Amino acid sequence: MKLTKEGIVDAGMAVFAEVGYQNLSMRQVADRLDTHAGSLYYHVRGKDELLALMADRVCRQAYDAGTEALAALPPAATWQDRVETQASTLRRSIKRHPGGAQLLAESPGTLSTGALSLMERLLRTLLDAGVPADHCGIAADTLLSHVTGFVLQEQNQPTTPPAVTAELHAELCERFPLLMGPSVPRPSQDEKFTRSVRLLCAGFATLSRDVT
Repeated sequence: MKLTKEGIVDAGMAVFAEVGYQNLSMRQVADRLDTHAGSLYYHVRGKDELLALMADRVCRQAYDAGTEALAALPPAATWQDRVETQASTLRRSIKRHPGGAQLLAESPGTLSTGALSLMERLLRTLLDAGVPADHCGIAADTLLSHVTGFVLQEQNQPTTPPAVTAELHAELCERFPLLMGPSVPRPSQDEKFTRSVRLLCAGFATLSRDVT
């Protein structure tokens, strides 16, 4: 089978899903493709470039999914709806890949047209909403970092929660009454994500109002 850059990225994503960010190696990717590691370097200069290409693919998939979701919004959709749609599709795209959030958070800081496309569209949405240009970059970066961090926590959650005895639970309730008490709601992850994005949008909206 002829080696291609896209095929190497396919194999890299498969190996990454099995071994994670730190343990991925070019040799493992080559084994997946039934070839020698040296053959990969004609297409990809090394592990850093491969990780960057993999992260770019996740971003491009998220951008395409966002394009489709935005097109499905009703004409009366607000800018907040458009921001929420972009954030939600990015979250879903990252979650499709085990360890996808770590890949985006830790991959080398190289030029990625996929990531730039996500940022460009979000910047346009915020500018159209009236957020001042000198705040838009920070606002967009904050939102995208929040999505990545949120999914990173989701993907790093232990499958089995730690055991808590009745005695320890009572002690925790006494020490942390607000956190452990009934007054603090415990929404699902989906609801928590949606509400967190809406809180960010509420902050962005105050900047927009300051302009008028």
